Amino acid sequence: MEQQSTPLAEVTAFAEKIEELRRQIASVIVGQQQTVDLVLTSILAGGHVLIEGVPGVAKTLLARLTARLIGADFRRVQFTPDLMPSDVLGTNVFNMQSSTFSFHPGPVFADIVLVDEINRAPAKTQAALFEVMEERQATIDGETHAMSPLYTILATQNPVEQEGTYKLPEAQLDRFLMKITMGYPTAEEEVAILERHQQNAELVQLRDIEPVVSKEQLLKMRRLLSQVFVEPSLLRYITDIVQQTRQSRAVFLGASPRASVAMLSASKAYALLQGRSFVTPDDIKTVTPSILHHRIILTAEAEMEGHTPMKVTQRLIDKVEVPK
Repeated sequence: MEQQSTPLAEVTAFAEKIEELRRQIASVIVGQQQTVDLVLTSILAGGHVLIEGVPGVAKTLLARLTARLIGADFRRVQFTPDLMPSDVLGTNVFNMQSSTFSFHPGPVFADIVLVDEINRAPAKTQAALFEVMEERQATIDGETHAMSPLYTILATQNPVEQEGTYKLPEAQLDRFLMKITMGYPTAEEEVAILERHQQNAELVQLRDIEPVVSKEQLLKMRRLLSQVFVEPSLLRYITDIVQQTRQSRAVFLGASPRASVAMLSASKAYALLQGRSFVTPDDIKTVTPSILHHRIILTAEAEMEGHTPMKVTQRLIDKVEVPK
């Protein structure tokens, strides 16, 4: 059966709106263009994102700004060691007048949920996110509550601060479509940041920013993902990259089939963001490092030699021949 092609006019119009969205973000946040593209790719692909970076590199601002520009309902949850699952998911409260229980939803019930410092909460609270991340629903006292169709978690964590933190288990890491590292700005970008503060004491306020893309448009483009054309050779390319993670001597635990599916979905979403209805090898190479590096575990020997999951992932990608 021949694969249906996406309506080119819709894809082009959507890409133009995404370009305007990028410009709006750039007017507030200097640099971080690749991070912005990957976050938008994840949202369009219906995946959650783990953003890692030291304090002060605009992780929280990026999440709030992105939600504002797509007209999404936004909530922020600050994870702390004493946070309980009910503080995140919500709870049933007894109504004395009606003698019934009514559900009071927690902050996790929104379109875009920023989970700040996710590694600060204990395992019980982290596990409360398992069902909502995978099934997009929460079961409380035997009753199931569905999340919004756009539901996306953007979680942040500090890579250097270890006191009072709890390492995320591999099973939860695997539920994040991408793990994105936000680094320091370059010297030129930092000068630009200072110039903006110097020239404008009252910087752009989020409440003054109007949405560029509607939730309905995003959901419509999500439905078009299944129509994005992928050459059979690119499916083999994705498979060969994942197979490399399972065969490498530097890797103790390789990527699962969930990673292969994530690479396919993300590359389709990235192609749509570029205004194309077909996937190229470059699309796969762009999204793959952020999809794989948090899903592999290095051997002790590789870690002692100074290798990192990101460096090993990039090396494994480079080993696979790119389809012509």
